Amino acid sequence: MTHAKPIRKAVAVAIAALSVDLAGAEPPRDFRIIPAGEFRAWDGRPADVPAWICTEEDGRRIVAALQARQSARVIDYEHATLNAKKTGAAAPAAGWFKDAEWRADGVWLIGVDWTALAAQQIVSKEYRYVSPVFPYDKKTGHVLDLYFAALTNDPGVDGLTDLSNLAALAAEIFSDPPTTAENPVNKELLEQLGWLLNLPVGSTAEDVATHLSKLITQLKTDPVAANSASFDLGGHIAALSAKIAAPDPAKFVPVATLTALQGENTNLQTQLAALTAEVNGGKLDKMIADGLAGGKLTPAIESWARDLGAANLAALSAFLEKAPVIVAPGQTQTQGKAPAGGTGDGALSAEQLAVCSALGLTKDQFIAANKEV
Repeated sequence: MTHAKPIRKAVAVAIAALSVDLAGAEPPRDFRIIPAGEFRAWDGRPADVPAWICTEEDGRRIVAALQARQSARVIDYEHATLNAKKTGAAAPAAGWFKDAEWRADGVWLIGVDWTALAAQQIVSKEYRYVSPVFPYDKKTGHVLDLYFAALTNDPGVDGLTDLSNLAALAAEIFSDPPTTAENPVNKELLEQLGWLLNLPVGSTAEDVATHLSKLITQLKTDPVAANSASFDLGGHIAALSAKIAAPDPAKFVPVATLTALQGENTNLQTQLAALTAEVNGGKLDKMIADGLAGGKLTPAIESWARDLGAANLAALSAFLEKAPVIVAPGQTQTQGKAPAGGTGDGALSAEQLAVCSALGLTKDQFIAANKEV
């Protein structure tokens, strides 16, 4: 879809370059690049208008123009891009920017992508300032656009944006809340922010600040937010709150319903366990009764067989299936006679010894069991 470009009357345009202080422990990715209101360079510029001017309308127009571009704009070294076409010299990039915001104090670049070399040079203070290059109306002084920027050590506007001071201010704002009663809301607010961000209990203010920074960066990737003139965090929170208040019924179940289902499941599990125990108990009684009636169990080993069946019904069933008949129904083991190959006072036949081994009985236990029968 092609959008018609608005028709604007021709204005006389000039180009200016300023500087922003980048001092800090690490290269900043968000910083003010053009101040709000009237401003001038320390060297007397501009000479053709009383001052440069950046109103909110100017700033939002600049932000919209940056965000409408498909490609990012460059931050070079010492404005090499301005002279590259004339001199043919290389103009290597120090970083790239595409996103910006209008704030009360001016236009801010957001999420600047520094090269590894530039990041190291900024941290080591080999380069400390970044200088914007912008066109302005030669009659009114209003800033019209933001072309690109450059790392430099010769700032145009003194104190435009001192990020070292901003870092100190941020540290003060997000420092651990006082333990005295002078400001009791800070701790409560910190806990609420931690809950909102799903952070662990006891998270510090630094943890909250770090997570908020990551969250804002992630939300910046939202196409809707990226195409807007400014980033509305409140709008995103409102949208998320709406989703929480009215979740998709196809994907989420109310907590009350889930709790009820969990209760029903517990009851069913209990009933199933009781029913299983009852069924297994009946099966065990029948196995014991059949074993005794079939001569594969004797009263002496009934207790052992019942314990085995209670622990493992399948094991008892397998044992009874393979166990020999110890006592034929209605008979004693020796039919009132001394065991073959023995004297009747303790000698057992080879077959009887095999039965003792299979049942885990001693000879005396086997003889005593047969005496009971």
